[in-house]
Amino acid sequence: MKVYFLGTGTSQGIPVIGSDHPVCKSTDSKDKRLRVSVLIRWDNYSYVIDCGPDFRQQMLASDCQKVDGIIFTHEHADHTAGLDDIRPFNYKQGEMPIYAHKRVLEDMQSRFGYVFETVNKYPGAPSVKTIEIVNNEPFSIGNKLVIPVDVLHGNLQVFGYRIDDFAYLTDVKTIEDVEIEKLRNLKVLVVNALREEHHFSHFNLQEALDFIALVKPEKAYLTHISHILGFHEEVQKRLPENVFLAYDNLEITL
Repeated sequence: MKVYFLGTGTSQGIPVIGSDHPVCKSTDSKDKRLRVSVLIRWDNYSYVIDCGPDFRQQMLASDCQKVDGIIFTHEHADHTAGLDDIRPFNYKQGEMPIYAHKRVLEDMQSRFGYVFETVNKYPGAPSVKTIEIVNNEPFSIGNKLVIPVDVLHGNLQVFGYRIDDFAYLTDVKTIEDVEIEKLRNLKVLVVNALREEHHFSHFNLQEALDFIALVKPEKAYLTHISHILGFHEEVQKRLPENVFLAYDNLEITL
C-alpha cells in the first residue's frame, strides 16, 4: 500500500495569502503546503481521504488517473470544498462513492445541493453515491477493511481511519482511551501538529508528540501544519528519530 500526501497544510495553506511570514516566503518546496489530504493506492485501487479546495491541483500533481472513492473526516471547507472537481472522474467512471458521517453527508447536501439533486439535475453536475460511516462499524473499500476512529476537533466529532497497519488522523484535539486502543501495533501513524503554541481544537506539536509516544507506531508523520510551526528542515531536526514532518508530494510505502 502506498500513501501519497496530496496536501499537508492547515486551512489557509502555505504560503498564506498576503503573509510576510518568513516561512511563507521560503523557497524550499517542503514549506509550500496545500490543504490536507492523502491518496491511498494498492493493487488497482485508489482512494482519497478528504477533498479540499486544492483537489484539482492535487490530482494533477499526483497524476491520479482514477479515484474509487472519497472518505471524509469532517465537513470543514478545507476538507470538502473541492467536491465539484470530481467531475472528470464522473465522466470516466460514473458516480463517485463518498463515505462520511451522516452529519457530514447532510452538511454537504446543504452546501452542494446541485450535486445531490435528483429532479432536473444539471447534466454536467458532479454525481455521488453516499455511504454513511458509523463509529465502531468497519466498512470496506476495495478489498480492505477500514476502521473508523472517533475523535474530537474542539467540540466537533471527526473520524480518523485505520487501514491495515496505517492510521490517518487529522484535526484531532482529544481522543478517548477506547478509540486509542484501535491504534495499537501500527506501522505508520499520520496525525496533525498545527504549531508549537496551544490551540483550542488542534494538537500542537508537543501534544502530537505525546500522542505518538502513547500509541507507539513504528513511524509517525505530522500533517495539517501551519506556517508558524516553522521551517520544515529546522523543525525536522528537533523531532524524534521515528517522527517526520510530512510534506506535499511525499509518498511512503507500507
